[in-house]
Amino acid sequence: MKQFTKHNIRNSLRRIFLYHGLLVRLNVMGVTRVFSHTIARETGVTPEQVRKDFSEYCIRGNRRGGYTIETLLHDMEALFNRDKISNVVLVGMGNLGLALSRYGRFTLRGINIVATFDIDPFKQKIRSDPNVYPMDRLQEIVNRFRVSVAIITVPEISAQEVCNELIETGIRGIVNFSPVLLKVPGDVVVSNVNLSDEIESVIWSVHKQAKEESTL
Repeated sequence: MKQFTKHNIRNSLRRIFLYHGLLVRLNVMGVTRVFSHTIARETGVTPEQVRKDFSEYCIRGNRRGGYTIETLLHDMEALFNRDKISNVVLVGMGNLGLALSRYGRFTLRGINIVATFDIDPFKQKIRSDPNVYPMDRLQEIVNRFRVSVAIITVPEISAQEVCNELIETGIRGIVNFSPVLLKVPGDVVVSNVNLSDEIESVIWSVHKQAKEESTL
């Protein structure tokens, strides 16, 4: 049975990514040990939340003597499967799709966009890396590269149709940049990224803060 889903990515996992970014920066600075209260202060959470998140994902450390950054990073890399390359496909080669397909930091994190897809024949003829394929080759590419995750950057009107086709080929995880909530089976993971909503929420927060300050 298909159901609407905003996303089912745990908030705790999002915080782990946040911690990881901080630890990488500290490691580059030559810091070897860190305490939970330092991680909490720099990421905007509580020390208790940091320890709870680490426990949830079996990330090791001695909170009394501080955590060894090298150990934390090792455990997180293992959690993210950074020792393996994760093949991904992208559907929709408009401006956003093109930008994502060329984003260099994906490869640094083990994310390999093996192919992109678009219904525009002109885009399919342009030589690019990765190649742009017609949708009728989707199953072939998914099977060849053992892809289980896809990125959708198509217009709202075609997002659900593309989503259905992806699921039929065996895709089990979708990052959706289209401004629509997708209906998917319960075993399919979807994360919706609405850039307009993100920007508008920041604008709203700034305006709200300005109003509050003006009343003081």
